[in-house]
Amino acid sequence: SAPSRARRLLRGALRLLAAAFLALPLLATLQVLLLRWVDPPVTATMLQRSWETWRASGELRLPAYRPRASTQLGRPVARAFVGAEDAAFFLHDGFDWGAICAARGELHRRRPGARLRGASSISQQVARNVFLWQRRSWTRKAAEAGYTVLLELLVPKERILEVYLGVAETGPMTFGAEAGALLWFGAPAASLGKEEAARLAAILPDP
Repeated sequence: SAPSRARRLLRGALRLLAAAFLALPLLATLQVLLLRWVDPPVTATMLQRSWETWRASGELRLPAYRPRASTQLGRPVARAFVGAEDAAFFLHDGFDWGAICAARGELHRRRPGARLRGASSISQQVARNVFLWQRRSWTRKAAEAGYTVLLELLVPKERILEVYLGVAETGPMTFGAEAGALLWFGAPAASLGKEEAARLAAILPDP
């Protein structure tokens, strides 16, 4: 009968929904575990920027992306990026609650049109840049928090920083410290001094 067929369809849909709900955390865990050892060939942010560029100009551009081991980038670059983006990176559990509270207080005091203060940690930015999209929404923030927890549980801090140094936006369709150094200074990241490294870190978008 029609009612029994409708009930069967509803039960089937609920089973599929439950399976998807259970599969998503497992998929995220596998993605993060893979990131512990393998540099991503492409990230969600790179795909988003390529799409935006194509929509704006009709030109399909591939990202400039040169992931490197942190030992190949030089200490000035790593220190400049951590100092600019998340000075407490090695001290927190993925969320810099002090920065979050400060940003929240500034939000209530800011003038209309003023720029918002960023409070995302490096771990949060890796979660967003590699796996998610850039547009602000509560859905993205919730997914970002979940990925951040997984990153902190499954990936060493040094590796999280290494991935960040490889995927952070350092110019138009340019990702990572190495590609950014080549774009702006015509030299590999390892050759940059403190001042040049600080200038490269200043290019990073607000978290």
